[in-house]
Amino acid sequence: MLGAERFKEFAASPEGIPTNILSERLSRLVAHGMAEMVPATDGTRHSAYRLTQKGRAVVPILGALRDWGLAWEPGTRVMSSRPGRS
Repeated sequence: MLGAERFKEFAASPEGIPTNILSERLSRLVAHGMAEMVPATDGTRHSAYRLTQKGRAVVPILGALRDWGLAWEPGTRVMSSRPGRS
């Protein structure tokens, strides 16, 4: 949703999710049709993850939850995964 595609990009996110949990969650997203594994765009043998149509359909819902949290939960802030993004 915020631009990360490869496992190492997700693992380097500010949330600091342990790699075993990240791996399990990505597998569940793929198993439930929310994401799919695709060849990396850089031509390497590594795979990348991409949201499916089903996964993209949930983006506005997640955005609404983010906006609600920002408005109603003190101390909540947007964490950017890439410079210049919020």
